[in-house]
Amino acid sequence: MSTLPPAADLSVTESPPMPDAAVMGGAKPFMRTIKSFVKRAGRTTTGQAKAFEEFGPKFLLPYQQGAIDFKALYADSTRASGQNSLSNCPIVLEIGFGMGEATAHIAAVLPDTHFLCCEVHEPGVGALLKRIGENKLTNIRICAHDAVEVIDHMLPVQSLDGVHLFFPDPWHKTKHNKRRLIQSPLVAKLARRLKVGGYLHCATDWQPYAEQILEVLSAEPLLKNRALATHPELNGYAPKPHYRPLTKFENRGIKLGHGVWDVVFERI
Repeated sequence: MSTLPPAADLSVTESPPMPDAAVMGGAKPFMRTIKSFVKRAGRTTTGQAKAFEEFGPKFLLPYQQGAIDFKALYADSTRASGQNSLSNCPIVLEIGFGMGEATAHIAAVLPDTHFLCCEVHEPGVGALLKRIGENKLTNIRICAHDAVEVIDHMLPVQSLDGVHLFFPDPWHKTKHNKRRLIQSPLVAKLARRLKVGGYLHCATDWQPYAEQILEVLSAEPLLKNRALATHPELNGYAPKPHYRPLTKFENRGIKLGHGVWDVVFERI
């Protein structure tokens, strides 16, 4: 399970009124929110600690209460051709990358895409930094901070070409469903930060959560379901995009007969 993103935080925190409140159909500010993570126990290995020292200064982005200058952030990134990648490259936000195995794979498959990855689990951040070094990846930046606050304060409207949210904690018990990360307030925030034509890609191995994700995304007026026209036989779900790898956890589940559901919506 090393590639799974971290779960939503168990704690409920007070946050200031979000700047999106006025454009969400007159909805009240989402004053009580869940975070995008839970603090997990874990030990940072010697290799991960070395990766922090060697690669952290270049690839770690400190949290700030101001918009990201993406051109400056990826100034040292290079295209697959070897040329500098200062502009016109897609920018994809990933929320929760676990130990970074899938993230590193996707970054290698899509070398001309810039990835901004949010994760607070220190061993996971160290593991991804280690993979960045081992695979000589230049198109990843990591913000080790709550993704919700990153979205609120660092990402301007229509600044993203895509969002990846893979295997968030499903909170299996009905009484805990309210702690699930993918809910209408967050989806509305993400939709506003996507460029027209940008996409939101979620994946889960828990069918009730897949059904909720499909329902929540379908209710967001700024999004449309890409799969309805191209794959009507999948009832709103999407075939697994080529860039998302099968994780060890996912392969094990498939052998046991478990399903995985991909949901891909587009900003209109």
